[in-house]
Amino acid sequence: MKTLVLVFHPNIAASRVNRRLAEKMEKQTGVTVHRVYEAYPNEIIDVAAEQRLLEQHDRIVLQFPFYWYSSPSLLKKWEDAVLTYGWAYGTKGDKLHGKELLIAVSTGAAKENYSHNGNFKYTVPELLRPFQATSSLIGTRYLTPYILHSVMQNLPDEELEQNTRDYVAYVLNPELKPLAVR
Repeated sequence: MKTLVLVFHPNIAASRVNRRLAEKMEKQTGVTVHRVYEAYPNEIIDVAAEQRLLEQHDRIVLQFPFYWYSSPSLLKKWEDAVLTYGWAYGTKGDKLHGKELLIAVSTGAAKENYSHNGNFKYTVPELLRPFQATSSLIGTRYLTPYILHSVMQNLPDEELEQNTRDYVAYVLNPELKPLAVR
C-alpha cells in the first residue's frame, strides 16, 4: 500500500509535534510526505501535480493541527482547488474511488475537553464530520481519525517519541477500520 501524508501546518519548522510526526513518516517505506505549506508558500496550488500525487497512492492522510475546531486555511483552499468536479466527484469524477482517507489531527487541549460533557461539547470525530462528508462525495473510505491530544502541554520527549511511534503504526496499519456513518 502506498501512503501519501499531506502535512498542512503553516509553520512546520516551529512545530515540535507535527514536524516530528512528518519526519518519522518520511523514513517509512512506501510513504510520501508532502508538506503543502512549504510547497506553496504563496498558496498558488499546482492542481495537476496534486491530483497526480493523489492518484499514485492508496491511502491519503491529511495531517494538521486542529485550529478553531477545523483545519488550517490552506487545507480548505487545497480541497476547493484539487477535488474538482469531473475528477474527484460528479460525472466521471472517480479518480479517488476506492482509496482510503485518514485524518490525523493534533489538538492543543486535553481529550476530556472534546466530549459532550467537556468544555467544547463535541468530540473530535464529530467536529471532523465535514471531512467525512467529503470522503463520501469523492468515493474514499473514511478511516477512523488519528487524534493526538494535549500537544500544547509540553509533552516530554519520551512521550512525544512514543506518540510518534503510535502514529506511524496507526497510519501504516493495513487493517484500519472505516468510521461508521451515523
